[in-house]
Amino acid sequence: MYAIVNIAGQQFKVAKDQHLFVHRLQGDEGASIEFDNVLLVDNGGAITVGAPAVKGAVVSAKIVSHLKGDKVIVFHKKRRKGYKKKNGHRQFFTKIQISDITL
Repeated sequence: MYAIVNIAGQQFKVAKDQHLFVHRLQGDEGASIEFDNVLLVDNGGAITVGAPAVKGAVVSAKIVSHLKGDKVIVFHKKRRKGYKKKNGHRQFFTKIQISDITL
């Protein structure tokens, strides 16, 4: 059984006991959260497609940890002008574990 769910503006294909890195979510580590914006559910070959979401479908998850991603270097340069600018960015992520998919 798997589902396609909208989490923090992005769509993810999730299954039970799967670990996932999503953009930072509100909540403490160890807290459980539910996502009700489920777009598709596959229950052993029986596919249910929502318009836009499946009514009554809920994906339950547990927040494992909050962390930061790898550093991305942003470098701007204009040739022959002496202009160089270097900047770095680290995205905040939340690691979640899918505990249940209910229809």
